[in-house]
Amino acid sequence: MDIQDLATRVAAGERRALARAITLVESGRSDHRKQAGELLDLLAPAGRQALRIGLSGTPGVGKSTFIEAFGMFLIEKGLRVAVLAVDPSSARSGGSILGDKTRMENLSREKNAFIRPSPAQSQLGGVARRTREAVALCEAAGFDIVLIETVGVGQSETMVAEMSDLFLLLLAPAGGDELQGVKRGIMEIADIILVNKADGDLKPSAMRTCSDYSGALRLLRKRVYDPEGFPRAMTVSAVTQDGLPEAWDAMSELVDWRRAQGHWEKRRAEQSRHWFEEDVRIGLLSVLERAETRAQIDQLGTLVARGEMSVTRAAEEAIAHLQDARLR
Repeated sequence: MDIQDLATRVAAGERRALARAITLVESGRSDHRKQAGELLDLLAPAGRQALRIGLSGTPGVGKSTFIEAFGMFLIEKGLRVAVLAVDPSSARSGGSILGDKTRMENLSREKNAFIRPSPAQSQLGGVARRTREAVALCEAAGFDIVLIETVGVGQSETMVAEMSDLFLLLLAPAGGDELQGVKRGIMEIADIILVNKADGDLKPSAMRTCSDYSGALRLLRKRVYDPEGFPRAMTVSAVTQDGLPEAWDAMSELVDWRRAQGHWEKRRAEQSRHWFEEDVRIGLLSVLERAETRAQIDQLGTLVARGEMSVTRAAEEAIAHLQDARLR
């Protein structure tokens, strides 16, 4: 594979080249990982930055419908939009349906849009392991907005905040009272809460839910990178598009403030450091999958299962084996 040619085509905004590049960075093969590193290094000097928007919500809240409506809204404003949709993987087979693109029929036909579904595999936190690298490729390809749709796994879904500039939490009407909104975790990282389906018979319920969460947000500790009035709760309708302009204005206001106050660059630097350490951690864990290490762990695990060795002692011996292997 000619990495230089692929980098040139990605930088030129070719969608087919971008799709091929994302396939490369998602591969787990050692030769592909080396090529992916070369590709990202070649594209890094361009220094292009998109607005990265992470979006989460419980299954059935209308994430895909909202993203299509919001994406079309942004394209009408002259912006190029990339969507990275992470689908949950089967715990048995490891497979994913990857059906998000079919749910965004209108957006997928737009020349200024790019939609890429990816399997979550075993990665926790609602995002795929290589989503961060896919985001960097979309930026290098000249997209203005990168929407990262997570699998919707609940309050543990915080990893997307480490790769996005804004984090949106999408909720359904009557999805919980004010006490529900006080829960920590995903509520603490949300920049804007959007109560979807605020139309028809559900509009009054959506307004009440929005009011409940607005009250809950006021109880959370103030974050240094938020101006007055953020985080905030708002109502939107992906069907009628009511509230989309107001939601976009709120996002723009928050981004402009963070840029002016220096929080944007500081946050990006912190995220880069986080993912460097995360890659080191994952690399160290991959040592556990080597054949000789796996055999040693299986042997110790058998002794633990028989009650012939304590869990603590077995773990200490496994770690000692890993250290000896590294010194050799």
